[in-house]
Amino acid sequence: MRRFHVHLGVPDLSASIRFYSGLFGKAPTIQKDDYAKWMLDDPRVNFAISQRGRAAGLNHLGLQAESAEELAGIRAQFEAADASATVAESGAMCCYVKSDKHWVTDPQGIAWEAFHTLDSIPLFGSDNGEAKAAGGCCSPNATCASLPGKAVAAPGACC
Repeated sequence: MRRFHVHLGVPDLSASIRFYSGLFGKAPTIQKDDYAKWMLDDPRVNFAISQRGRAAGLNHLGLQAESAEELAGIRAQFEAADASATVAESGAMCCYVKSDKHWVTDPQGIAWEAFHTLDSIPLFGSDNGEAKAAGGCCSPNATCASLPGKAVAAPGACC
């Protein structure tokens, strides 16, 4: 069953963890020095926040798949929405997990991520200089040079 995903950039992680823990009635499922995630069942949402040098506010929206087959179905929907802007990433390392992903951008410029988590990893993501300079992991525009005007991650980006 799919899970809706929301990722927000926040200026004060501690204050945001306190706020969202109260709002959701539970502590984060995962908490790191720069990231927290609540895996909620009612409503079924993967809600993540991070403090990684990006502007506060909406980072991206998405759909989390529970299998490779479900991810393929979401990709087909992304392609139906905008086949020319759908970008695939295999084995992306971001947000303390390794995932297969697909990205598309809506007409308002909001990035949508579809992903299937494969494993956990000890780092937020690829910590190479290029990714950090572009805004870091889970930044849909981390490396968009190959897709002018599109706010989606290019193949090989950390997210």
